[in-house]
Amino acid sequence: MSKIKKSPLLFKLLEFIFITIGAVIAAFSLEAILVPNSILDGGVTGISIIFNILFEWKLGLCIFLINIPFVYVGFKNLGWKFLIKAVYSISVFALLIELFHNVDHVTDNILLATIYGSVLLGVGVGIVIRFGGCLDGTESLGIVISKNTNFSVGQFVLFCNIVIFSVAGYFFGVDRALYSLLGYFITSKVIDEISEGFERTKAALIITEDGNLMAKHIYNKIGRTVTILKGNGLISGQKAVLYCVLTRIEISELKRIVKEEDQSAFITITDVSEIIGSHIKSNKKIRRGKNESI
Repeated sequence: MSKIKKSPLLFKLLEFIFITIGAVIAAFSLEAILVPNSILDGGVTGISIIFNILFEWKLGLCIFLINIPFVYVGFKNLGWKFLIKAVYSISVFALLIELFHNVDHVTDNILLATIYGSVLLGVGVGIVIRFGGCLDGTESLGIVISKNTNFSVGQFVLFCNIVIFSVAGYFFGVDRALYSLLGYFITSKVIDEISEGFERTKAALIITEDGNLMAKHIYNKIGRTVTILKGNGLISGQKAVLYCVLTRIEISELKRIVKEEDQSAFITITDVSEIIGSHIKSNKKIRRGKNESI
């Protein structure tokens, strides 16, 4: 894998191959297991399934069209790289859903469909997310809302899904809504394991030569504030140590920024179980000082 990463073109190609594989798994789980049993996913996919069942609209087309405004929001906040991968992954996902539409149903047992369909869906979505793609744009809007309100990305996504499952309960019965909710939690857990954190906040520690310049790029490109500390390496000498709290969907963009700005930078990413106190929003002015927080 290290040799592949040294070849940017080959690594990019590998990313899109894995995004395609993830989209195949996710599309199959929906069309062959979940949708035939009226089991909903959350987010844009859940809304699209409702339209598909009620109005017989094409599921793939619904997913593609409804995602457009969310992807645009993500592009405005995360840049071109997010846009390219999001458009590719959603387009492939929507196309594959139509291709799998006539595939025989795997099972009519509602419990088996909920469990195994949700696991497969989580595997597919997790692979896509791990390699920088996106099959559901609601998180993009959640990022924007979290920057301007006290709501986290996870809280926003959960609120959207509560509304979706409530609508499902009204139209398809409480039992289908409860099965869909069970499936949602299974899918989320599988995504946690594969993409390293679906609803979890991440913390990045970056050791670099020019902390001020790196912090500016992070702030300008993904809108995240950074705390800058002074550090001394045993061999490398004086370094800048940057600490940044961000969401999982922004990790891919952060890696790209760090790689572009400082090839020698060292970065670690960890889960954050809890945040206490006020988190500085991206609309705050940059403050300079000895130990600098922007």
